[in-house]
Formats: sequence, C-alpha cells, structure tokens
Amino acid sequence: MINATGNRMTLEIRRQSAMAQQIARSQIEISTGKKIQLASDDPVASARIASIRRAQADDTAWMANLDLGLSLASQADTVMRNTADNFARVSELVINAANATLSPADRQTIALELESIAEQIDSFAATRSSLAQPLFHTGNAPSFRVSESVTVAPVPTREQTFQVGGMPLSQIVRDAASAIAANNMPAISIALSSVDDAISHVADTAAEIGVRASRMERLRESHEIRRIDFAAERSGLEDTNLTEAIAKLNAQTITLDAAQAAFARINRRTLMDILG
Repeated sequence: MINATGNRMTLEIRRQSAMAQQIARSQIEISTGKKIQLASDDPVASARIASIRRAQADDTAWMANLDLGLSLASQADTVMRNTADNFARVSELVINAANATLSPADRQTIALELESIAEQIDSFAATRSSLAQPLFHTGNAPSFRVSESVTVAPVPTREQTFQVGGMPLSQIVRDAASAIAANNMPAISIALSSVDDAISHVADTAAEIGVRASRMERLRESHEIRRIDFAAERSGLEDTNLTEAIAKLNAQTITLDAAQAAFARINRRTLMDILG
C-alpha cells in the first residue's frame, strides 16, 4: 500500500514537472515570438525555414542588383534625352546653314556652336555612374544577375549608344561644322542626312534603354511578390501565434496550479489516514 502510494506520488511529481516545462516553453515562445527554438522541435518545418531563408537572401541580393540597374538605366535615359535635345538643335542649325542667303560670318557662328555641341556630346559619352565608373562602357556592357537564370545589362555600350555605323555622334556634328565653315553646300546636304540618321539612332537607343528598364521593373515586381509570399510562409512556420500561445499558457498554468493544490492536500494526510 505504502509502495503504491509512493509510486503514485513519484508519477504525479513527474507529471507536474513536465507541465512546468511546457509552461516554460510557452513562455519562451511568447517572449521570443518564435515557436521553433531548435531544429529538433520540428525538423520538417526547420528544413523549410532554412530553405526560405536562403531564398530570401538571394532575393535581397537580386533586388539590390535590380535597384542598381534601374538607377543606371534612369541615368542613361537622362543622358539620352539631353543628347536628343542637342541633336534637335544640331538639326536646326544645319538646316539654317543650308540657306543659300546666309552670310559666311553667320555660318562661322553656326560652326562654332556645333563644335561646342560636339564637345557636349563627347562629355555625355564619358558620363560617370554612381559607381564612379563609366556609365557607357566600351567593349562589353556590365551585366547583373537578377535571378537564378537571368542577367541584365541595364545600359548599352558606348559604341552602341554614341556611334552610328561606326561613326561617333560627335564626329557627325564636327563634320557638319566643318562643311558649314567651308561654305560647302554639297557637304552640308550630306551632313544634314547624317544628322537625321543620328537623331533616329538616339531615339532608338533611348527606346532600347526604356525596354531594358521596363524588363527590370517587371522582374522587381516579381521578386517583391515572391518576397511577400516567402515572408508569409516563413512566419506561418516559425512565428508564435500570440493569442493562441497566451490562451494555452493560461490553461497550462491553471492546470498546474490545480494539480499542485490537489497534491498538497494529499500530502497533508497522515499514515493512519492512508492505512485507514
């Protein structure tokens, strides 16, 4: 009888100890906001969380690359708009110079302005990016990885941007200036045609930069949606549901308090009470 009573007491102590441990765990889940403290708590969920964490790190790097790419494309777009404005002025000047009634002095003035515009276009081609590097690289344009299988080059090369058929845009302007300064009407006519080609090229290049920027915007939106989905899934796997956890903690505490109170009353009984 006494042994049986002792065994029941031992079992009850173990049960209450386990309940206290559950309460301690609930308190940790509430205080940390995480329901998984160790991988052994839920191996499957822990493995998925680790996978999501890696994907989130990749997305963060890819989003940074896209932000940089969009910044470079925006800067290149500004340069191309300024180049287009300059060529609009070049066209106006060459058309004026083609007027047979214009005096040689007036043509010299136009040629000087064209030379100044040519220098400006050269400065556009040499624009530096926010990375303190050429915005328009010679040779190969820098590309950035923006997903597991996709890389993008936000800005075309200097050759693609500032040359037409191998002829620099600034040289087209200088040739026009030379023709005008020399009062060479056939050469001025040729220069006007070349300027028209340059204007079309600048417009096409600006459109190409816009297409690249649009693609990066779509990729960024895709990553943003993926980022939200990953965050929601990860939160569901590892974050504590505070309402549920607090209710569970209160129930556990009430149960333990009741068990301890009952255990205390039982332990106040004498040996004669038990034998009786």
